[in-house]
Amino acid sequence: MKVKKFVDLSWEVSENSPIYPGDPEPKVTVATTLEKEGYNLSGVYVGTQTGTHVDAPYHFSNEGETIDHMELDFFFGEAVVIRVTDKGENEQITMEDVMPYDEKIKDGTIVLFNTNWYKKRGTEEFFRHPYVSGEVAEYLVNKGVRFLCIDTINADQTGGTEFPVHDLFSEKRLMIGENWANFDQIDFENVVVAAFPMKIVGTDGSPVRAVAMEIE
Repeated sequence: MKVKKFVDLSWEVSENSPIYPGDPEPKVTVATTLEKEGYNLSGVYVGTQTGTHVDAPYHFSNEGETIDHMELDFFFGEAVVIRVTDKGENEQITMEDVMPYDEKIKDGTIVLFNTNWYKKRGTEEFFRHPYVSGEVAEYLVNKGVRFLCIDTINADQTGGTEFPVHDLFSEKRLMIGENWANFDQIDFENVVVAAFPMKIVGTDGSPVRAVAMEIE
């Protein structure tokens, strides 16, 4: 396999990283310095949902699998970008948006929803993002999709009272990726995505370094 191009799909992590309301605030500190201790070392405190991350089934079910038990093949594979950049605040991504990509969505395909909402970081509008409808989530599961990713802070509606995407993917032992970025920079076919989580025991998810690759 020869990689012609990489696209970084990840946010940088800092104390300024936007977080879902109520999540732990990230903190990066200097633990040691070259001048004092002879080496540089940092302390990093982040929530499992900080920055570009993945949600394990345990995120929405106490009986669900934790991130350390999810097989690595969830996080690597062929992907399709569904472009929904015309969506507005709190607008659903519907079957009408998805059906033009029906032939490209196969068993095991990683689906990337490109809203471009990641560009609104730092604004109040950022939290009023487009989101995936429950009908679309069911369609994807029936097509054999195991990993759904979106460039918003939430696959479901932030501030809503129902979470059909998370509930379904948790029930079916599938993965969700949120707070991704730069889907608009994927300007090639034959997309392969890699986004491996840290092996954090007993948790609901993990930050990831997500990348898209153009394969020759």
